[in-house]
Amino acid sequence: MELPRQTPTAKGLQWSGRTDCGKVRPNNEDAFVGVQFDARQINHLEATGESLAGHLDFAFAVSDGMGGATAGEHASRIAVQKITALLPRSYRQSAVGLEAGFPDVLQELFAEVHEELALLGQTCPEYSGMEATLSLCWFTPSRMYFGHVGDSRIYYLPAQTGGIRQLSHDDTHVGWLLRNGKINEREARGHPRRHVLQKALGAGNQFVDPQVGVVPHEPGDIFLLCTDGLVEGLYDDHLLEFLRSPEFTRPGANPAHLLVEESLSRNGRDNTTALVIRVD
Repeated sequence: MELPRQTPTAKGLQWSGRTDCGKVRPNNEDAFVGVQFDARQINHLEATGESLAGHLDFAFAVSDGMGGATAGEHASRIAVQKITALLPRSYRQSAVGLEAGFPDVLQELFAEVHEELALLGQTCPEYSGMEATLSLCWFTPSRMYFGHVGDSRIYYLPAQTGGIRQLSHDDTHVGWLLRNGKINEREARGHPRRHVLQKALGAGNQFVDPQVGVVPHEPGDIFLLCTDGLVEGLYDDHLLEFLRSPEFTRPGANPAHLLVEESLSRNGRDNTTALVIRVD
């Protein structure tokens, strides 16, 4: 039995996004996107903004591209651009009951992004071997549905219970070791194979099996999407401290900009991207 779609409430969202190529790399292979949409239309959001939820849904995504020359840069942008074409259609497919069908909707979305990247890599020599991570958060009036492949991350900072939780799983062996208590966070960050992906979109990966999940959201909850460059410079407890600090939560603050600047000051060897979404 499919559940009816949630009735819109007065809850709203505040968001901010920032990406930087870092101190070492000449080009930026990260990309991010924010959109507001329903079954008929999709509106691109500015890097910072706020809005009531109303009758429209919101989606935010980050992607980290990989490949020779500029292939990685193209891969991440294709990944986020493809989302804008697929979301209104997915909204129509799920309008009668997103709770019942969201895994299928997100799996189809990730599969189509994967096929687009793989086909382009096979037909264009300059894009051969290109691949991308993708982490996506889809906000409805009362829930956040997410899909994920790769080692970009989705964090959840619940207002009621406090703390910080990484919702996404790093698709690396090092990530598996960390999740299963074989190593600690500091050991994971220094591991020589921490960036070796076991799963990504595109390239020679035949199938894609995204991690999907859902969490209810309440006013005061914060969600962070980021590429691995951000957490090269910041541990989880740093993220929690900064995102809950008065400097980050004051009116007019730009949390994503502040996070990226802080990470760059501590590391900066990789492209660095953050998207921060706060539920009001």
